[in-house]
Amino acid sequence: MNPRSSGRGAARRAGRPAARARTARRLPMRYLLPSLLLVALLAMLLLRGYVHSEILADHRVRPPAATDRVPKEILRGGPVIDTRGDRQKTLRVPDRHIVLTFDDGPDPKWTPKVLDVLAEHDAHGVFFVTGTMASRHPGLVARMVREGHEVGLHTFNHPDLSFQSKSRVDRELSQNQLALAGAAGIRTSLFRPPYSSFADAMDNTSWPVARHIGSRGYLTVVNDTDSEDWKRPGVAEIIRRATPADGRGAIVLMHDSGGDRSQTVAALDRFLPTLKQQGYRFTHLTDALDAPSAHARVTGVALWQGRIWIALVTAAEHITDILVVGLAVIGFLVLGRFALMLVLSGIHTRRVRKRDFRWGAPVTEPVSVLVPAYNEAKCIENTVRSLMASDHPIEVLVIDDGSTDGTARIVEGLGLPNVRVVRQHNAGKPAALNRGLANARHDLVVMMDGDTVFEASTVRELVQPFGDPRVGAVAGNAKVGNRDSLIGAWQHIEYVMGFNLDRRMYDVLRCMPTIPGAVGAFRRSALERVGGMSDDTLAEDTDITMALHRDGWRVVYAEKARAWTEAPETVRQLWSQRYRWSYGTMQAIWKHRRALIDSGPSGRFGRVGLPLVSLFMVLAPLLAPLIDVFLLYGLVFGPTQKTVAAWLGVLAVQAVCAAYAFRLDREPMTHLISLPLQQILYRQLMYVVLLQSWITALTGGRLRWQKLRRTGVVEAPGAAARRWQAGGAEGGTAA
Repeated sequence: MNPRSSGRGAARRAGRPAARARTARRLPMRYLLPSLLLVALLAMLLLRGYVHSEILADHRVRPPAATDRVPKEILRGGPVIDTRGDRQKTLRVPDRHIVLTFDDGPDPKWTPKVLDVLAEHDAHGVFFVTGTMASRHPGLVARMVREGHEVGLHTFNHPDLSFQSKSRVDRELSQNQLALAGAAGIRTSLFRPPYSSFADAMDNTSWPVARHIGSRGYLTVVNDTDSEDWKRPGVAEIIRRATPADGRGAIVLMHDSGGDRSQTVAALDRFLPTLKQQGYRFTHLTDALDAPSAHARVTGVALWQGRIWIALVTAAEHITDILVVGLAVIGFLVLGRFALMLVLSGIHTRRVRKRDFRWGAPVTEPVSVLVPAYNEAKCIENTVRSLMASDHPIEVLVIDDGSTDGTARIVEGLGLPNVRVVRQHNAGKPAALNRGLANARHDLVVMMDGDTVFEASTVRELVQPFGDPRVGAVAGNAKVGNRDSLIGAWQHIEYVMGFNLDRRMYDVLRCMPTIPGAVGAFRRSALERVGGMSDDTLAEDTDITMALHRDGWRVVYAEKARAWTEAPETVRQLWSQRYRWSYGTMQAIWKHRRALIDSGPSGRFGRVGLPLVSLFMVLAPLLAPLIDVFLLYGLVFGPTQKTVAAWLGVLAVQAVCAAYAFRLDREPMTHLISLPLQQILYRQLMYVVLLQSWITALTGGRLRWQKLRRTGVVEAPGAAARRWQAGGAEGGTAA
C-alpha cells in the first residue's frame, strides 16, 4: 500500500465529519426563507415609516434668538446667502424679476396643478423639495426639471436644523440629494432651511447652520415676500402679500404641499398675468442672478444609488398598499368566518340537541377500533384501557408500525379480551390503518391515535349517526387533555373554538373537511369504495374525508363523542405537528382540485367545500399576522388610539366566539384568560408554519409520518378515580 495514498485517504475520511457538520449547521431553506421574508417586511415597513416622517423625525422649532453674532451685512442683505469658502455675502434679485419658490413638495395632488398654472403662463420657479416627498413622488421631480424649473433642497425630514448636529445636517442634505439623483438624475446647489423666513431673521442659532451649509457648497435661499398661503387667508390676501413694492425684484415664498393648496393655485392663476402686465419676469433663481445653473447631472455609481433608493421606497409604498389590501381581506375572512360559525353552529346545536332528534334506528352492532401506533410505549396502555371501559361492543386492533420501544409487547402483556396486536414493518400511518382495516371483523370502524383516550360513551356516541344510511363518516369531539401549561391552554382554545365550532359549521354546510385522526368513525364499505387510506398526502384524514364527500357520502359531527388527546408540549413539537397538518391540507386540496369542475356530489364539494377550506384553513392563517403587524406599526408610527381600538375590536369578536364555543362544549371559561396572548404569539407561529409549508410545496419537498414525543399523562375524565376505586377493592379482597 502506498503510505502517501493512505495518508490522503485518511485525511479525506477525517475531513468528512467536519464537512457533514458544516452541512448540518446550515440553516434549512424552509427556515431561512421565512426569516428573510419577515426581515424584509420589517425593513420595508421601517423604510415607509422613515419616508413618511413617522420615525426619526424631529418636529421641534426653536424660538427666535439673539442676533449679535450674525454679520450686519447678512442681516441687512438680500435673500440669497452665500457662505461658500470664506464668503459672507448676500445677493438680491434684480428689479422687475420675481422668483416664485414652492416649499415642502412635491405633493401628488397640488404640485401638478401648480405646474400646470406655471406652464399655462410660461413662468418658471424654484421648488424646494423635501427628500421624503421626492422619494415618494419621483415622477413630479422629473417633471419639474423637464419643464425648466429649478429644484432646491429643503432637507429630507424637514427638521429645524438649529437643533441638529453637523452629522445630522449632512445626512439631511445627502439623503435629499440621493432622492433627486434617483428621481431626475441631478444634484442641486440651492438650499432653503425649514422654518426660515427673511434674511433679517437670521440669528445666533441659525447662522452657524448657514455657514456649515455654505461649507458644503450650497447657496442658502430665504425670501423677500411671504404669501403666507399656508394660513389660507384668501386668494386676494395671498396676492397682496406676495406682491413686491415699487417694482422691486423678489423671491416669493409659497407652498405646493402640506395641506389644501387650492387658494395657492387660484392665486397663482391671477398673480402671474397681473404682474406680467406690470412688466415682471417670472424665472428661476440662477437665471435671475445671471449665474450658472444650480443643477448638475449625476452619473455612474451615484446615479444608480439614487435609482436603487427610489426603487426601494416605491417597493415599500407598494408593499404597504398590498398589506392594507391583505388586512382588508383577512378582516373580511375573520369576521365572515366568525359570523358563519356563530350562526351555523347555533343551527347545528339546536338541531342535534332536540329531545326527539335521532339519526335513525339506534346503532348497537359491534365496532372495530383501529389504533395505529409507532413508539407509543408511554401512552398505549392508557389508550387501550380506556377502550376496555367502553359501553359499546368493540374489538380493538393495535397496529404496531415497526415500533422500537416495545409498544406491541406492552399491549400483549395486558392480556385484555378482544384486543389484538397486528405487527408490520414501519410503513407510515396510512399503511397501518389499511392493515388494520384488512384485519377488522366489523363493518363499522373507529380510528384513533395511540396517544388518545376515549370516554366510556365515546364509541357509542360516535357510531350513532350511522343510523342514517347516507352517513359515511363521523367526526368526534377531540379535546386537549394536557391543558395545564400555557401552550396546552392555547391549543385547548384552538380545539374548542377553531376545530369543534368549525365542525358544527361545516356539518351544516355539508362539507366537513377533516375527520380528526384522534377520533373518527367510518363505514367500511365507504372506505373500500374510495380505495382506503391513501399516503398521497401527509394529511391522510383530510384526504380521505374529501374523497368521501366526492363519492357522495355525508360526513357529520358527533359532539358527544369526546376523545382526550395529548397535545404537543413544546413549541418545536407544535411546529412539527402543524407543519405536517398545514402541508398535508395543501396537498389534499391540490389532489382534489378537479372537484371544482366535477358534477354531482363531487362538484358540490369542490365549489363549496374546497373554497371554504382554502380560505379559512390556508389563506386566513397566512394573512392573520397582518393584524398584529399593523398593531405594532400603529403603536410605533400612529395613529395609536385608533390602531389599539381596532385590534381590541377584533379581539373582542374572537372572545365572543370563543366564549360561545366554550359554552357549547360546556367548558369552563378560565382558560380564555390567555386568549389575548394566544392571538399575539400563536398567529405568528402559524404564519411561519404555513409559509414554510408553502415553500416545501413549491420546492417539491416531502415529509414522512412524524412522531411527536409523548408523556402519557392524558387520561379520560374519571379514569384516575376508577383506577383508585379498583385498587381499593383489590386491596380489600387481599386483606
